Amino acid sequence: MDRFEEMKTFVTVVSKGSLSGAADKLDIAKSAISRRLAELEQRLDVQLINRTTRRLNLTESGVKFYQYCQHILADVAEAEQVISSEDAQLKGSIRIVAPLSFGIKHLSPVMNDFLKEHPALQLDMNLNDRMVNLIEEGVDLAIRIGNLEDSSYKARKLAPVKALVCASPDYLQEYGTPKIPGDLKYHNGLTYSNVSEGKLWQFVEPNGKLVSVAVPHRMRANNGDMLLQAAIDGLGIIFSPDFICYEAIKQGKLIPVLSEYVLSEVSLYAVYPDQRHLPQRVRLFIDYLVRRFGDKPYWNISPDKGA
Repeated sequence: MDRFEEMKTFVTVVSKGSLSGAADKLDIAKSAISRRLAELEQRLDVQLINRTTRRLNLTESGVKFYQYCQHILADVAEAEQVISSEDAQLKGSIRIVAPLSFGIKHLSPVMNDFLKEHPALQLDMNLNDRMVNLIEEGVDLAIRIGNLEDSSYKARKLAPVKALVCASPDYLQEYGTPKIPGDLKYHNGLTYSNVSEGKLWQFVEPNGKLVSVAVPHRMRANNGDMLLQAAIDGLGIIFSPDFICYEAIKQGKLIPVLSEYVLSEVSLYAVYPDQRHLPQRVRLFIDYLVRRFGDKPYWNISPDKGA
């Protein structure tokens, strides 16, 4: 078996998550895929994939080999593109994952405009709020919001993201407006559940002291838009990134509170596997995201003015 074909088969199995998916992609029998993997592992004298009844999981050696294979295949694809007569036209596909709310509200129009500029390019979009393993799932690029922890990835900052605490006028009229962070202990919190620190809302007082408040939750959800609607409906106070709640604040449906306290500020990032060679289509798409969002994205608002 040609080693290039072995690598292509292995990468396809990982990206599709199954032998049958890889067989469909490569248009060969599933038994041939299984045989190629077995021969590859036998030649390398190492197990690359743990096979279970539900899914395939890469071993530590498999992760490393997958990264190397991606590099090599990307180099070959780039070399072919450079010498192609259609060099100026981006081809191929970019597989992207992004948070659901951000993807629908803000990423979708950017992606659509990018596709219009590059008609031979395809984008494979996966919108969900879970933390995806880019390498195991064959993802080219992830849009992430927060403090990055995984040093095995590279990242490029796209825009700042501010957090706001806000509630509906009806809620504040019924329950009162919190004056200090500690008052939140007596309110109904609407809490995002996909972050470990979600139960604690953190503030910085004017004197620089960090204050963490355990806010009783009326609702916990893994999607910001669901929490936003609950806040608009008067069910509680929301701790929300500005790109989710800015329209509701502009329309007067929500009112920011505790504006004199500094809330956590994070960033919007484009995250991608640490590769020696980043495919041109991915690199250009990241450049496009930087230009479109910038240091002061259009959703940024002043919490002091509430608009």
